[in-house]
Amino acid sequence: MTFTDQIQEAAMPLWQRSFVHPFIQELTQGTLPLSTFRYYLIQDYFYLKNFCDLHGKIAAQSQVEAERNALLAGERTLNHGEVAIRQGMFKTLKIEKAEVNQLGIAPTCYNYVNHMRAALSSGGPEVGIAALLPCYWLYHAVGLHLQAHGSPVALYQQWIDNYIDDDYVQAVNRMLDLVNQGAQRVDSTTRDQMAEAFIRSSAYELQFWEMAYQKEQWN
Repeated sequence: MTFTDQIQEAAMPLWQRSFVHPFIQELTQGTLPLSTFRYYLIQDYFYLKNFCDLHGKIAAQSQVEAERNALLAGERTLNHGEVAIRQGMFKTLKIEKAEVNQLGIAPTCYNYVNHMRAALSSGGPEVGIAALLPCYWLYHAVGLHLQAHGSPVALYQQWIDNYIDDDYVQAVNRMLDLVNQGAQRVDSTTRDQMAEAFIRSSAYELQFWEMAYQKEQWN
């Protein structure tokens, strides 16, 4: 069993709750209000901005050339793939910059981003990469989970399709390789930190659905 198999097994109760969260269930049924998805997209804008930035920051700290190159490739893939798709969805829903700025980052999104930054600063590149992995891997798992049923709403179907696309699968596999290779290089204490960072990120992924579903505010 690989290291990523082990940490996925530990996080699976959280993943299972993501699969059945009302946000996901209503998205595939086509009953998720567009206003809820709109809120989600705006928060995801804040998240992805930081998520992409972290790839570069981790690469800058890495002492392994192949790891640095893979992280920078991942950053490029995100910018040309997921971020570009989000921009298209913004246009479809006519989400303007003023609306994004007015809403601002929600508490859960803010805390999730800070968790990933803390994982890097306290544990180094290997722990930082482990904290990034659930965003890649869980979204692919959700896409596979929803693939058979799909969604009657074209925008939601586009969202599902993005996470089962071949390019996205390659990005997931690249991150899995980085985490497994990193786990082989470090000591048991750092591996424990990697596992903890992965599980916490998985918990934040679950909370992210709930944040969007409730349109979470600071007050």
